[in-house]
Amino acid sequence: MRNGKLEEKQVVAGGMRMQLKEVFQRQQIAGTTVIVNDYTITPQSQALIVRFPIGIFVWNRPTSVLVERNGEVKRLPIVDVTRILQLGLLGAGAMVTIAGLLAFKRRKENIS
Repeated sequence: MRNGKLEEKQVVAGGMRMQLKEVFQRQQIAGTTVIVNDYTITPQSQALIVRFPIGIFVWNRPTSVLVERNGEVKRLPIVDVTRILQLGLLGAGAMVTIAGLLAFKRRKENIS
């Protein structure tokens, strides 16, 4: 903090100075609205955007669907089961790795 103001972090990438908020962005995106009978349906997603000097990485995931009927709007969340399973497998892999490292360390200490 300098002069009562928070400093924005800068990232040096390939000789270019970029603000952290320019490198990482998160956006809510509304898809194309579809009208079926009395229903107006609008899908929504979230995009994580990471900018590199040589290109951009964009990861989209569905978040919800807005359904409007007779002036009443309902938001129906989308549960991304695949993402939940992937995060669960990542966590399980991390726990197995840590347990293996601890077992190796104990065995190495017992041998010494």
